[in-house]
Amino acid sequence: MGKANLEVFAATLMELADKDSNILAATSDSRGSGKLGPFGEKFPEQIVEVGIAEQNLVGVSAGLASAGKNVFAVSPACFLSARALEQVKNDVAYSNQPVTLVGISAGVSYGALGTTHHSTHDVAVFRAIHNIQVVVPADNYEAREAVIAASKSKVPIFLKFGKKPMPNLPRLENTFEIGKASTICEGGDVAFIACGETVALAYEAALLLEKEGIQAEVISMHTVSPLDSEKVVETAKKCRAIITVEEHSVNGGLGEACASILMQEKLYVPFKIVGIPDEDTVTGSQTEILNHYGISGDGLYRTAKGLL
Repeated sequence: MGKANLEVFAATLMELADKDSNILAATSDSRGSGKLGPFGEKFPEQIVEVGIAEQNLVGVSAGLASAGKNVFAVSPACFLSARALEQVKNDVAYSNQPVTLVGISAGVSYGALGTTHHSTHDVAVFRAIHNIQVVVPADNYEAREAVIAASKSKVPIFLKFGKKPMPNLPRLENTFEIGKASTICEGGDVAFIACGETVALAYEAALLLEKEGIQAEVISMHTVSPLDSEKVVETAKKCRAIITVEEHSVNGGLGEACASILMQEKLYVPFKIVGIPDEDTVTGSQTEILNHYGISGDGLYRTAKGLL
């Protein structure tokens, strides 16, 4: 078991800041929850605290970026993608300021705090805004590589991180590129196309299916925008069924993005979107909520069995 992806983000940002004084962390009273305490202690001149003011966070970050700073704006994803949406659209995306927006405690990571603190809309919102890339790393490797890639990017990026420790996943390619999916394991019967922390759950399901002679392919679609459409098409031509998995609403996220590609390419395979349904979200821990909606190794195993 590895660390939480958020911890890897903070450690990687410290490494980068040690080599480049233009790298700044900006936060809206999220130094602790964003694991930025050590960063602030080591680089007091490279951290900006705006307080509980997410709109200011994004506006200030855009201004700093326009002055040549490499800014990582860190805030809970639920607030960054809703309260500060106008600033993200106009100050960052429309103005083409290369700010990296870091949504922490994303999905249902806040668990029992309820719908006000859940962020199951962020991918859909940012997919609808031109000129912002949406990246949802699966494990520690992808988290580190995504932060490094963001530090070199010349365009706005939204990075989405949860809170729990993640297993180190196997993968066929030891490379990371924004916009190019990563294959965790290969199979020709059913494919799980997942993003973020749900990739590990899809891999659990693949191992369960393997015991019954069912070969499942697991793809980490870490970049939801721009989506790796070639990989989606390739997978549909190879596998008998496709299941998309996301810690996000079934509306407007990874699943609908994949479905759109398949329909436009006239590729009609058994297909299922697994995510948070369009209903009042249940309250509980992150694991309890995901289990309730079948976003678990066993739940995805059963979904695959029913689809084949």
